[in-house]
Amino acid sequence: MRIIGEGFLATNLTAAFGDRFPDWTAIASGVSSTSTATPAAYEREARLVHDVLDDCLRDRRRLLFFSTASFAMYGFPEGEAAESDPVSPPNAYGRHKLALERAIGSSGAGHLVLRLSHVVGRHQRAHQLLPTLVRSVLAGEVTVHEGAHRDLVDVADLLQAVGRLLADDVTGEILNVASGVPQPVESVVSGIERRLGVTARHVSRPGSPAVTRASVSRLRALVPEFRADVADEDYLDALLDTYLPYYTALSDGSAPSDGSALSYGLTPLPGR
Repeated sequence: MRIIGEGFLATNLTAAFGDRFPDWTAIASGVSSTSTATPAAYEREARLVHDVLDDCLRDRRRLLFFSTASFAMYGFPEGEAAESDPVSPPNAYGRHKLALERAIGSSGAGHLVLRLSHVVGRHQRAHQLLPTLVRSVLAGEVTVHEGAHRDLVDVADLLQAVGRLLADDVTGEILNVASGVPQPVESVVSGIERRLGVTARHVSRPGSPAVTRASVSRLRALVPEFRADVADEDYLDALLDTYLPYYTALSDGSAPSDGSALSYGLTPLPGR
């Protein structure tokens, strides 16, 4: 697999797949935050995607593209958001990702688009959700918007899905990759505090229930083993038990520069 990027997803894809799937190019670079609002950042990613599409068409390669299954794409629907549902992204980030999805779909290149929720795992950047929450708890104060939820999915589950989809030659699809179990951010913070033995000051910001539920029915039809080893009600605990020592080490500066979680005695989720 040709992997474009050097960050969180790129590092995990490289470790998982290496020379497998040589006719695929994965774009793991570009705008990764819903708070990014600079036109230049969106323009850079758009140019990259169009250049890679040209390469794929010329060299008969296929493109793996990561989009978003977050509020930025689906808003806060009453039920589960399926990939085939009409969408009207509520912010610039979602509109940007949707435009790239449509460009890829009309390009004529073989492709697979994966809409991701909040992926959690080793090599994560400091600005992402769990590293930020861990730092805040350790610093003694954490800000939480009332009613806020986030769908956290283990990068190991993402990699399992990618491997199966590419091995089965699935192309021309847009698929949600999410846990399907949005977690109240307050529950995430409480789980961190309990494991660290710390009680931080909670600063609440007003808000209404904000839940985006991405349907994973289509993904499970194609990858029946997706998330089959941990029950929904245990998923948050499994994530925190697996990765919290790594995030804590990052926060105090004791983690190795290569981001290896295994150096801190972490154990994979069951069956991994």
